[in-house]
Amino acid sequence: SQVIQEPGDRSHWCVVAYWEEKMRVGRLYSVQEPSLDIFYDLPQGNGFCLGQLNSDNKSQLVQKVRSKIGYGIQLTKEVDGVWVYNRSSYPIFIKSATLDNPDSRMLLVHKVFPGFSIKAFDYEKAYSLQRPNDHEFMQQPWTGFTMQISFVKGWGQCYTRQFISSCPCWLEVIFNDR
Repeated sequence: SQVIQEPGDRSHWCVVAYWEEKMRVGRLYSVQEPSLDIFYDLPQGNGFCLGQLNSDNKSQLVQKVRSKIGYGIQLTKEVDGVWVYNRSSYPIFIKSATLDNPDSRMLLVHKVFPGFSIKAFDYEKAYSLQRPNDHEFMQQPWTGFTMQISFVKGWGQCYTRQFISSCPCWLEVIFNDR
């Protein structure tokens, strides 16, 4: 497990928070390595193991989705941005300010099937972004530099869940803007 840096320390490129519905589980995970595996159970896995976090959540849906995370995802920082590879057997859902048309009023949630990758965050785009009018992003000071990823369950306009905080198991990734 890693120690969280002070905000002034620029050695990490992102910080990851794991949530179950409206509750954050465990502490923030600070990422220095160019690539990070986030998984629930991975034999000899190296990275952020969600299965080791103590969760008091008794919701059956949370338990069910948690058991489906499996090998989870891989976040990789490349020269052109941050890529997310879905290593699990179920789709993941991603919302990021740089995935959409900068003029769009609402950010869309993008579905990524098992075995596929997506360039989920683009640094250059993020610097030029105007703040989206998106309700979920409005509450956060680092609007352009955050990404949300839900395991198994989607949210937004096309789904019954309007907000990610209704999703059983999800991640918030906050990028260092340096």
